[in-house]
Amino acid sequence: MKNIFSFLKPYKLPAVVAFLLMLVELAVELLLPLFLGKMIDQGIMNQDINNIVMWGSIMIGLAFISLIAGIVNSFFSSHVSFAFGYDIRQKLFEKIQEFSFANLNQYPTSGLVTRFTNDIRQMQNTVFMVLRIMAKAPLIVLGGVIMAFAVNARLAVVFLVTVPLLVIFLLWVLKIASSMFSKVQGNVDHVNRVMQENLAGMRLIKAFTRRNYEETRFTDANTELADSTRKTFRFVESSMPVLLFVMNMSIIFIIWYGNSQTIAGQANVGEVVAMVNYALRVAMAISMFSFIIIAVSRTKASARRVDEVLSVDVDLVDNPEADRNMAVRDGKVEYRHVSFSYPGADQPTLNDISFTVDGGEKLAIIGATGAGKSSLFQLMPRLYDVNSGEILVDDKPITSYSFAQIRGSIGYVPQTPLLFTGSISDNIAWGKKDASTEDIVQAAKDAQIHETIMELPNQYETRVGQKGVNLSGGQKQRISIARALIRKPKILMLDDSTSALDLATESRLLAAIQKYNCTVFIITQKVSTASSADRILLIDEGKTLDIGSHDKLLKTSGLYRDILESQFGKDYAHGK
Repeated sequence: MKNIFSFLKPYKLPAVVAFLLMLVELAVELLLPLFLGKMIDQGIMNQDINNIVMWGSIMIGLAFISLIAGIVNSFFSSHVSFAFGYDIRQKLFEKIQEFSFANLNQYPTSGLVTRFTNDIRQMQNTVFMVLRIMAKAPLIVLGGVIMAFAVNARLAVVFLVTVPLLVIFLLWVLKIASSMFSKVQGNVDHVNRVMQENLAGMRLIKAFTRRNYEETRFTDANTELADSTRKTFRFVESSMPVLLFVMNMSIIFIIWYGNSQTIAGQANVGEVVAMVNYALRVAMAISMFSFIIIAVSRTKASARRVDEVLSVDVDLVDNPEADRNMAVRDGKVEYRHVSFSYPGADQPTLNDISFTVDGGEKLAIIGATGAGKSSLFQLMPRLYDVNSGEILVDDKPITSYSFAQIRGSIGYVPQTPLLFTGSISDNIAWGKKDASTEDIVQAAKDAQIHETIMELPNQYETRVGQKGVNLSGGQKQRISIARALIRKPKILMLDDSTSALDLATESRLLAAIQKYNCTVFIITQKVSTASSADRILLIDEGKTLDIGSHDKLLKTSGLYRDILESQFGKDYAHGK
């Protein structure tokens, strides 16, 4: 909580102004019953019209001052709360951008989205309400008790019994409600996750007719959220009758005891009326406490969840000592006894991998599913760091480069292409900040997607749906490749990125890539693709089995011959 609300520091002045204006409203609210009592005793009881007019005018004037203070308070409270929410969102987004893949794996996407939206909005609303009315409630209780003693100490004794008991009761409710709202927020995450997965996989759900299953899964998550929310709100709201019962009993006591005091000549009618007014104000303030408890409890839970993300130790950080003038020039890459395992994994994904690829060379990587091919790729741009061994680029440890240097030299095309909402032009230019129209067109031509784009109604300005939903798999792959090529990278990494292309298109693509002065790594399951590379790396169960040209492996590797046989037949594999 302390770390989260430190974001309010830049807005101390407007927050203080809002708080002072709230105190003005509070002062007016506490003075009005006192002046009402005086108007009754000095004006109405004595039938003195002058006193009635005087006290009535004062009360109207104070009410107008309270109105102006409330309007200005709302302005400053809104400014502080929205600026506070803006700053936290900005910081949270920046923090997540720093996350390594290992950090991201700790939080589901739906959980992070909930923190950005629901949790921050909850804190933002609470800041506004604190500056507007919430802080006023406990002050009305305190001020009301003090003013009641100033009016008539004998009648005010009842507050010394009821108020402390109610405060203790409310603190107990707050403690329990806070933990209950943490569970509610966790259930919100679960509902968001189920909904997000459902929307992302809608085509698959329809294809497999899994609608009923998904409806049951969502109903279970939604019911769990509804049950926990209902239980929490019932608990909090059940405190309201207790609070009102105690305060109403106090008012009854004040009226009964005040009547006897008035008859005995020890209290004035105006004092009794003022006391009843103070009791009513205290009762109204305490009745707000259930709302305050809900808001504070939810805010505590939300602040804890946001602070949890902001306080994460990023396990992969940039090198502050990197020479900013050092850049990848040749694209030579060496894996030297590299071993790697994912956080929490029992077995290593890569085990003692060693090979060298010279600048400008093309290396194809072949292996069974789960052999560690994609993991091999993720280590080069430092999406993860190795557990042992080292990776060198241009004979320098990869850790000696900054993130911007090493990642800016790599054109990475993931196994599953991801396109952003926007135009095709925007998606290709996303790979290069200052890309010109000529750069975009040339990259599209080299990626063999230009002709397809020109056939579309709006050509390069054609809108791409969410995740490229309106494009085929091959089109998405080629746009992703164009996005990598526009960078003119020193190292190009294609993670099975031509799987949806026919052989002729793939052949033209690989020929076009030859024009780029870069080292090419290509993961593929096609021997026809691998055979065009300078060398082929065979990998299985995270270990290097063999490396060499197509002709060399055909002679020395039984596994390579088996792969060849599975794709082209036994006669081809044995050179017949």
